[in-house]
Amino acid sequence: MESWELVARERVRDAVAAYTHAADRGRAGDLAALFAPDGVLEIRGGATAAGREAIAALVAGAAGRGSAPRPDGHPGVIRHFVANLRFEEVAPDAVRASAYFLVMNATGPDHWGRYRDLLVPGGDEGQWLFARRFVSVDGASETSVMVSGSE
Repeated sequence: MESWELVARERVRDAVAAYTHAADRGRAGDLAALFAPDGVLEIRGGATAAGREAIAALVAGAAGRGSAPRPDGHPGVIRHFVANLRFEEVAPDAVRASAYFLVMNATGPDHWGRYRDLLVPGGDEGQWLFARRFVSVDGASETSVMVSGSE
């Protein structure tokens, strides 16, 4: 494996982690900035958002349903757990990867599924950006507040 590939893999890992941290904190704008300007966030059987503004709007709606706000007005607890990140194709100009996810809120597991991603180099300091993120929700709890009646 060449050094450029190791760097690309670590930058992709960082993008995946930054996505979950931004989502957990209800920072829709920060999350949208992880996408290429014409990036796409697609939820299987649900919404598709193209472009950062549309992605931020979609994410803000989901985050608002995630958990009851805390008394200080900040979003309630949402935690994304990502596992088994697999690099399916790594090239200097694009990386295809997939992973499993589990989303928890203050009441426990909310929903879970798979991410299928295409990332491209861009942004500042060698950052990699999502060109496309396909979210497949495989299941949800009966008390899900993020999936029920939404995606």
